[in-house]
Amino acid sequence: MKAARLHDYNENLRVEEVQEPKVTDPHDVIVKIGAAGLCRTDLHIKDGDWKEVQDGAELRLPYILGHENAGWVQEIGSAVSNVEVGDTVILHPLITCGLCHACRAGNDMHCGKGAFPGLVVDGGFADLMKTTARATIKLGPSLAPKDVAAHADAGLTAYHAVKKAVQSLYPGTKAVVIGAGGLGHIGIQALRALTPTEIIVVDKSEPALELARKLGADQTVLADGHQVQRVLQMTDGAGAEAVIDFVGEKGAEKEAVQMTRNAGSLYVVGYGGALDVKTHEVIFREINVIGNLVGTYNDLVELMTLANQGAVTLHTSTYPLDSINDAMADLEGGRLQGRGVLIPEGA
Repeated sequence: MKAARLHDYNENLRVEEVQEPKVTDPHDVIVKIGAAGLCRTDLHIKDGDWKEVQDGAELRLPYILGHENAGWVQEIGSAVSNVEVGDTVILHPLITCGLCHACRAGNDMHCGKGAFPGLVVDGGFADLMKTTARATIKLGPSLAPKDVAAHADAGLTAYHAVKKAVQSLYPGTKAVVIGAGGLGHIGIQALRALTPTEIIVVDKSEPALELARKLGADQTVLADGHQVQRVLQMTDGAGAEAVIDFVGEKGAEKEAVQMTRNAGSLYVVGYGGALDVKTHEVIFREINVIGNLVGTYNDLVELMTLANQGAVTLHTSTYPLDSINDAMADLEGGRLQGRGVLIPEGA
């Protein structure tokens, strides 16, 4: 089969012929990839930023990237009962054991024996990918792999953060979304679908803000150096009950704290920067700083229900798998609006 593999850090991926994955466990599922989302994490992996994590997992280069995957079931192990050959599926981005405390509690992303395809084992930038029954979600007939693949991480991560914020976003509250790109544009829709809050979106791109308005933003703020003051004006000087930071670097993480009202919550989704908040500020303002690691299997099931209802859609640009390096260059260069999706030949 054809696959895009990383042979060495700081080098382009190579599209080449590799051996097809095989069923080796009764719970294995082999999926014919219909679409694979491109994530900024893929850039970090290529640049070696995740090398320490990957070394800890005893990863051996070369391997196949791609952790946002959807397609059709091609082969199943003898114990698989939740999907059948030919089913259209989306894949939760972690292969989990199902037996540890985290799995039993539904906190899939904290499985003690979890394996992340595209990060520590072969992923979905390929014709075929191996996963397990626990990671496989059957899709409704109205959903095609190319339309939902990026939900397996981008959508799931955004939904997970919004779901945490739902309880505090009653009528009359305000939520700030920092970054209306690949994750943020999904977070806006999830907020609109799940809460009555007023949504304020901050981004440095006017086209991104235009998209945000179309997707349900009540107010938008251009990040031109005066965004904190404008958000405070829009919130009567108090800040927002919830701030969801989909950027997490280049100063956005510091501004996010300033936009959060007393007793409010900052949800950190984007990464790359560093939070520097004095302990007395956390105490006297009683603010909450909450991390978000992708999302649970049930979160993805719920998100697919919203997608099936048309309440959450993806804004995407598609590329053939052979153009993986062009797609990564567009992402790194800021030329992608929404999410990039790779389509294998014949999918």
